[in-house]
Amino acid sequence: MPVTPADDHLLDDTTADRLLSTATANVLRDHPVHWMHVVSSDADLVPQRVLHPVFAGSFDWHSCVHQTWLMVRLLRLRPSLASADEARRALDTLITPAGVQTEADFFAGPMGAFWERPYGWAWLLVLDAELRTWDSAPWDLGPLSEVVRSRYLDWVSHARLPIRAGTHANTAFATGLTLDAARALNDDDLADACAEAALRWHREDRDYGGFEPDAADFLSPALTEADLVRRVLPDFPTWFESFLPTLDEARWKVLREPVPVDDPSDPYGSHLVGLALSRAWCWRSIGDALPDDHRYRQLALTAAEDHREAGLRYVFGHGYYAEHWLGSFATYLSLGAFA
Repeated sequence: MPVTPADDHLLDDTTADRLLSTATANVLRDHPVHWMHVVSSDADLVPQRVLHPVFAGSFDWHSCVHQTWLMVRLLRLRPSLASADEARRALDTLITPAGVQTEADFFAGPMGAFWERPYGWAWLLVLDAELRTWDSAPWDLGPLSEVVRSRYLDWVSHARLPIRAGTHANTAFATGLTLDAARALNDDDLADACAEAALRWHREDRDYGGFEPDAADFLSPALTEADLVRRVLPDFPTWFESFLPTLDEARWKVLREPVPVDDPSDPYGSHLVGLALSRAWCWRSIGDALPDDHRYRQLALTAAEDHREAGLRYVFGHGYYAEHWLGSFATYLSLGAFA
């Protein structure tokens, strides 16, 4: 199941409207842009909006995708927000049949086999599932979601080893999102492939010994792995105790407590804000997956609340490098997905 959302009232309408308004401005904003493509000739040096007419805003492709998901999620749950009409007009402009087909053609081509894998692919499938589980959604990703789903299925079915990074390459984070999206759509083939990969990569993991976080992390390698495994392993509590057997000792204070954010306006400083938010939903989901009398349950739930408070304070007011993406993590933490 997806991340367990916090109580809906924790995201009040004023905050939700600010998130929606900010995301709407971001997805329409072409610059600055983080332009990352393999260039074979000068002819390939075209504006991002040419290659990606739907997802060219919000600094980079994956951020634009999950900012678009934020918009759809809030329009689905809070349709009367003050900025809702403006958001709908923006999505009408961006998600067109021609634009979606152009994006699909790119991902069906040679670069589409690896570009934005796995992070961007996963958020695209989350966005698609959000749209398809919302009966009245007026937007359709059609051929784009089909090709990205096919790419993900092929890749995750054959990926022998995981990537345990604290950034976009992390395979556990993306596969957890994709598994949730597949289950929401009753896509058994993709869901089974994700579950099999999770067990292939992590079932035998014991005595985690990583040093985290790194300065650029917005994901916890340990917690994203645990959050994936709790989705697929019936005896998750036993696995979790073997994975982090000394979680309550001083060694793991750095995992239990939020990491100080020295400069949230710095691009990598903002990553540490995202780390607090993603750790919050991982800790909460882990705690909810443990029995009431488990020795780590209250530790996990306390850590979740501490990280939630630490992350949410930085979502606004720290410039574009923070605001072009952090709202998506705040919304996912507060509202979950698909329901």
